Amino acid sequence: MALRIVLLGLGGGFSVVAAATIPALISGAIFNLSNLLLVVGIDAAGMSVAFPIGVGLALVIGTIESYIEEPKGNPSYLFAGVALIVFAMIMSAAARQSVGKNRLRGLIFSIIAGCIMGFFYPQLMRAIGPGKLTPYVALVFFGAGVLLSNFLVNSVFMKTGGVTYADYFRGSAKLHWIGILGGCIWMIALSLNVIASNVAGPAISYALGQGSTLVAAIWGVFIWREKCNILYATLMFIGYASGLILIGAATLH
Repeated sequence: MALRIVLLGLGGGFSVVAAATIPALISGAIFNLSNLLLVVGIDAAGMSVAFPIGVGLALVIGTIESYIEEPKGNPSYLFAGVALIVFAMIMSAAARQSVGKNRLRGLIFSIIAGCIMGFFYPQLMRAIGPGKLTPYVALVFFGAGVLLSNFLVNSVFMKTGGVTYADYFRGSAKLHWIGILGGCIWMIALSLNVIASNVAGPAISYALGQGSTLVAAIWGVFIWREKCNILYATLMFIGYASGLILIGAATLH
């Protein structure tokens, strides 16, 4: 009888943990789809416009949803920061209003990508906690979700773009290693972000983690020399920087 109780307990615990892996897997699939859409947007509209709009929109959606599920931090500072991010997104869209025939296409793909990406982080957080997965295990299943979904999602994108897997393998080793390095950098950053969420709260941790939008905009304007309206680009930088400062201050009040 005692052994049966123990086995039933182990079975119940296994079921809970197994169920917790599903949100992590779904989170990886959501991120993979949204990231590919964002790449299409960047290719059409440029890094300095598409990335801030796509990831900025994801920041707004993900922060609000995460705060609803786990309200932590000063809401006044947090949502004032989110409002400034929205302002920065608008300025980013306006920065290239008359440059490039593919701008509208890029903006549309970026907006769709941001709407989808905004749900990946809250979904990942549902897999983490007492009786569920640790952050490290959840991230393993997140990565598995990215990998497994890639066989379907990437295949569809490749077929739509008229590209085959043979074309992929004809790419140089240098390009492949650059892609792998980018994935490693991003995964390390996400791991640190998830760990920090235990202290700052998921909403604030996720919002601050999206400071990558500011870095991407700087990279597009100053490194890739993408053409844009200087006034709107400056307002975009100010909006993003101010918004991130306010979101960071939300942890201190």
